[in-house]
Amino acid sequence: MQFKAVIFDLDGTLLNTLEDIADSANFVLRQFGFPEHDLKTYQYFLGEGMEKLIRKALPKDKTDEKLIAKCVSLMRKEYQRRWADKTYIYPEVPRILDFLTQHQIRMAILSNKPDDFTRRMVAKFLSLWKFDLIQGEKASRPQKPDPAAALLIAQKLGISPLEFLFIGDSEVDMKTAVAAEMFPVGVLWGFRTEGELIASGAKALIKNGDDFFTLFSS
Repeated sequence: MQFKAVIFDLDGTLLNTLEDIADSANFVLRQFGFPEHDLKTYQYFLGEGMEKLIRKALPKDKTDEKLIAKCVSLMRKEYQRRWADKTYIYPEVPRILDFLTQHQIRMAILSNKPDDFTRRMVAKFLSLWKFDLIQGEKASRPQKPDPAAALLIAQKLGISPLEFLFIGDSEVDMKTAVAAEMFPVGVLWGFRTEGELIASGAKALIKNGDDFFTLFSS
């Protein structure tokens, strides 16, 4: 099948945001005297939005909702300050986006990162390319792996879900793609492992632009 559109995850797929997120979360933990985490641990905290990240980062006995809300608010403020300090576009991404642009393949971004941060980061790091739709986390719509937002993108673009690639780096992304009946593609440069991607439904794995281009060669 000739794919007509692509939905990208953002963190761990298009942009390496890990250090800025980890630094922001560790700042929050320090304010309360809680243990901090290393980058490897944060790789497994990401993917389900800022609130879930904070819940995972806090000590297991810290489940008070007021504390969690306070930490999420502080995390947003700190991330607002440092979100572009160490973040960068993955080296293979420009080749992929150039290829899709040249072949007139429609592009969208669907992230569990708060919508305002998602749009700001796309504007700073990905402004050379046109994305038809950019969607981050909002209270008014369910987060991935619920397929509703992905299906809404397909509806707005007027393209069948079966003609979409869904590209991400985590179990959440692959499950979203499967639920939306899109073709799940896992990137091997992101935050999670090959095994996780395959187990959660990836039909293709890519480690560079050349791997990606073969998806359009048949």
